[in-house]
Amino acid sequence: MSMISFDAGSHRFHLRAVAIVIRGDDVLLHRAEGDDFWSLPGGRVESGEEASTAVVRELHEELGLVVQPGPLVLLVENFFVYGGLKHHEVGLYFKVEAQAGSRVLTEPGPYRGVEGARELVFDWFARSALGNVDVRPSFLAQTLAADRLAFTHVVQRDQHHNL
Repeated sequence: MSMISFDAGSHRFHLRAVAIVIRGDDVLLHRAEGDDFWSLPGGRVESGEEASTAVVRELHEELGLVVQPGPLVLLVENFFVYGGLKHHEVGLYFKVEAQAGSRVLTEPGPYRGVEGARELVFDWFARSALGNVDVRPSFLAQTLAADRLAFTHVVQRDQHHNL
């Protein structure tokens, strides 16, 4: 399978499927080795794959976590710079439920995971305190703190770069 990620003009385009895993008042975030920010777990959708299937696959590959996909709650157009490249990402964000008895529900974090050769760290963060965390895209700090996630379309442009 090939990931839906390609160079298009001045930007690298990605179709990303994202998991919102909530435990009580906390949300599960992850950070890749070498990065100084946190994000929701997920990954690129493969050609011919449904986004909800990609969410399930990515969490299993990266963390060994079995999840049940729920509703699509965010459609995000995200423009940012990473690794010196301009990115144009369309993200489909799903609420997901971790399988009962999963280590993320029964053991304290952080949890180690992998993405290819890169180590990932997963941990729980209080949704109400995300304003104190460098979480990206940055709109998530406020959106995830809301009492209820209702379907929203978001356009996020990294303010530090002329994108």
